[in-house]
Amino acid sequence: MTGGLPAVLAMDGGNSKTDLALVAADGSLLATARGGGIPAPARPEATVRLLAGLAGQIQRQAGLAGRAVARHISACVANADLPEEEQELAAALRAQGWSETTVVVNDTFAVLRAGLACAAPLDGRRWGVGAVC
Repeated sequence: MTGGLPAVLAMDGGNSKTDLALVAADGSLLATARGGGIPAPARPEATVRLLAGLAGQIQRQAGLAGRAVARHISACVANADLPEEEQELAAALRAQGWSETTVVVNDTFAVLRAGLACAAPLDGRRWGVGAVC
């Protein structure tokens, strides 16, 4: 399934907008898509419908129409607030056949991790500040 596929399909689904990025193993950006916000309350079918439209755009840009999109999906989405909501959405995304592996967490984790690997060590630790507006 994954022979020659890009490494990651990253999904950042907030309440106001959703961004998808298809990234190669070397970190290069292959395709992007932007759409509306993740529906509230957490409803996997509505969220998958939104993500499917954006994933279709990514597939067309990358020449992957009708195929798997990436080896892994990392989805940070709003309204997946509880572990069972994250697990339910992860299962729904896996069922789409877009990748072999899928991880879903709340979109807060995207903010917490953004840029942290580049932050200068302070007292031997990396640190950062996240703000959501």
